[in-house]
Amino acid sequence: MARWLAGKRMEHEAEPAVVEALARLGLLEQGEAPRFTRLTGGVSSDIWRVELARGPVCVKRALAKLRVAADWRAPIERNAYEAAWMRHAAAIVPDAVPKLLGQDGEAGVLVMAYLPPSRYRGWKADLLAGHAEPLVAAAVGERLAKIHAGTAHDPTIAAAFPTDRIFHDIRLEPYLEATARAHPDRAAALHRLVEVTAATKTALVHGDVSPKNILAGPDGPVFLDAECAWYGDPAFDVAFCLNHLLLKCLAVPAATQGFLDGFDALAGTYLGSVAWEPAAALEARAAHLLPGLLLGRVDGKSPVEYLTEDADKERVRAVARRLLDRPVERLGAVRAAWRRQLADGSAFA
Repeated sequence: MARWLAGKRMEHEAEPAVVEALARLGLLEQGEAPRFTRLTGGVSSDIWRVELARGPVCVKRALAKLRVAADWRAPIERNAYEAAWMRHAAAIVPDAVPKLLGQDGEAGVLVMAYLPPSRYRGWKADLLAGHAEPLVAAAVGERLAKIHAGTAHDPTIAAAFPTDRIFHDIRLEPYLEATARAHPDRAAALHRLVEVTAATKTALVHGDVSPKNILAGPDGPVFLDAECAWYGDPAFDVAFCLNHLLLKCLAVPAATQGFLDGFDALAGTYLGSVAWEPAAALEARAAHLLPGLLLGRVDGKSPVEYLTEDADKERVRAVARRLLDRPVERLGAVRAAWRRQLADGSAFA
């Protein structure tokens, strides 16, 4: 939603199915005609700012086929699990999510509080502008750890998220399995990552902890877009976010040290809070996942839009392929290999 809040806005006629959903949720006054403004930038959902008598709200409707070049489809029932993730996260860290106003299963519509850009800055936009603040990254790690800790080893929550197929369809397949098809000589390592990740059932996972889905709010970071919500491996959330901090070094080279400091701050704060399992075991899984996710953002179904130069893509491939071939157990070792690649083109000493 950070992208959508900052994107172009286009006035539209009211969407009948969404209006009906708003009525069922009790969010419309008698005879009210809501005004819709489409928010651009989302690839997995239709998103609107909707003006109601009670004030503006943000409305999402999940798409069956995502707006990407590849043929990428996902079950639309993920909308209901996003709402459930928000409820659980809000019970642990209330300021970490927008206020959930309702979810309508019939229309696949989720309604939440609208967070104005004047008070909630998109973290991705900040990073791409070169504003890499380690304190923000540390706060992301802290809040993520609290949500994982508050849901770890909870069979009731696990049973409420039977989303293995959804997580596979919108995370494991497009990021790791599709990448394995592009790199057959690393396919075994990538498929092993899929197997380990899918088999690890420890805590409630957001699944898309990306700077584009994080707002820097007045009371700390706010997590958006939990469409990939899954009860599984918390290491995936950590690796997914750290991946973006590494890739931003290629987008804004002048801010490289800030991104690497942010990497250290997020990883260190998060790992320092891990008590539900041995921190070293979680760190090893995250360190193994990171090169697969790095490669996936170049050769998977969802390449990052800001890496357009072939030389930059080759730098990503060089580090990722080597680390897939020779896995490391510490996130700091991934960072060090990346730093050497940026400095002199040699991922390993």
